[in-house]
Amino acid sequence: MRIEIKARKVAVSDDLQNRMEKRFDKIARQVSPVAKLEVLLSEDRNPRVADTQVAEATLQLKGTTLRARNASTNMLGAVNGCADDLARQLKRLKAKRSHRRDAPPQVATDVAL
Repeated sequence: MRIEIKARKVAVSDDLQNRMEKRFDKIARQVSPVAKLEVLLSEDRNPRVADTQVAEATLQLKGTTLRARNASTNMLGAVNGCADDLARQLKRLKAKRSHRRDAPPQVATDVAL
């Protein structure tokens, strides 16, 4: 999986980048190497909002796009919440696909009583 990290109004340190890659590694093991993950980090500069650090992730799979957004007081917390949301969505998507594959074929039977 390719990971692109973009930032708006925020500096991304090497430590944060390494932690993000490690955190999204769980998702990378479940998807194909062709998948693309874009992570957008930004800061909401509204004094009335307590959770100013925002992380948005978009995972592009074959035929499906999953999105997650999370805000927190620190950037790592926002990234962790975003990764958890994506993992939950991916698990649900895989369950739907495998359930469809495991279902017995529908056979039309006309039985007259």
